[in-house]
Amino acid sequence: MPWISETPEVPSVVPLPGAIMKPSGARWLMQRFDVGFLSLALVSALIAAASGQSNPSVQQPTPAPPKQQTSAPEQKPSPAPIPANAPRISKQTRYEIIRDFETQIVYARTAFPMGTKGLRLKDGVISPSAEELQQAMAIYGPAVKVGDPAHISYVQIKDDHIRLEINGGPVRRKKWYQRIEVSGSAGPVTPGNDSPQANPHGSYVDVYFEKYVPEMTAQQLRDLLFPVLDFNARNKEQAYLDTVPPIVKQAIQNHHVLVGMNQEMVVHAKGRPPKKVREKDGETDYEEWIYGEPPQDVDFVRMVGDEVVRVETMKVGGEKLVRTEKEVVLDQPDKEKQAKQEQEELPANAPSLRRPGEDAGDVPKPANGASPVPPIVPDAPHPQGPPGPGEVIATRR
Repeated sequence: MPWISETPEVPSVVPLPGAIMKPSGARWLMQRFDVGFLSLALVSALIAAASGQSNPSVQQPTPAPPKQQTSAPEQKPSPAPIPANAPRISKQTRYEIIRDFETQIVYARTAFPMGTKGLRLKDGVISPSAEELQQAMAIYGPAVKVGDPAHISYVQIKDDHIRLEINGGPVRRKKWYQRIEVSGSAGPVTPGNDSPQANPHGSYVDVYFEKYVPEMTAQQLRDLLFPVLDFNARNKEQAYLDTVPPIVKQAIQNHHVLVGMNQEMVVHAKGRPPKKVREKDGETDYEEWIYGEPPQDVDFVRMVGDEVVRVETMKVGGEKLVRTEKEVVLDQPDKEKQAKQEQEELPANAPSLRRPGEDAGDVPKPANGASPVPPIVPDAPHPQGPPGPGEVIATRR
């Protein structure tokens, strides 16, 4: 049978209204070839996607990384306070507290004065008071300032209080070889000096309890020590900022000086002053701290004592800004109240420079301002003795 080439039948297509669709045989084959090629490419892409492979010729959008859920750090609940009827501290708890606190590095929340008089803490109240602490700091100097790191070098648990020595304590402890005594023909010899030596870098804090040291955990003792020591601060700056008012904290973080700050706050806000100028305004002595140099803004911070009383800023464009109104009020010791309290604390037989018969300063005086004249006490007669050389025994009339 002869081979007959047949032309493929073109399926009848119903044309849509307004469309002319009647392709020829060759055009229909090309359209079918294009459709088959596209179908093959689509199937290949689906297979590659299912197997985890991507087509390098097709640039796919990079998926966005999943958002991490941020949540506030969990704060550990504060331990329960020590009950009033807690038993006496056990021997095992003593060992645990000593092992937990010794050799720790903490940050000071208050200043520690040098010398053998440290701090006393009872029921959250620090002794001595702020005024007495300032006087001790002015006389003996600070062993640790606010925000400075402190090393707990020794922990001693006594009957009614716990002592934590800071930076070696007020007295240098003996070394092991200083306790050795060697005896010989010349008598006993000790290698070290027996007399205690003062440690200018050390101090201590005593935590007192009502009757005895009760049973407690290490975290409960940390909470009791929070007014003086910070165990949670990560650096010196954070420890200091936690002790100042919120307005001062924000100003220090913004490197801004407020009228009413003290010198330590200014140092934390602006750093050590590159220049200092001492002047006198009438009868008032002041110190000018200068920050910055032209062509930058220059700040002139005026200090009277330990307080900022004036801040002057010279702008680059020539503008001058002066602030003298107090922007922050810090707790200042009341001198009149302190003097009155010291007067009340004086004993009745306290020594005085007043003469016999003089009134005290607090005794009310008469309206005319004149005080009664003290009576004149005659001298006691001298005992009669044998006449000395040059004395006249009697006169002849």
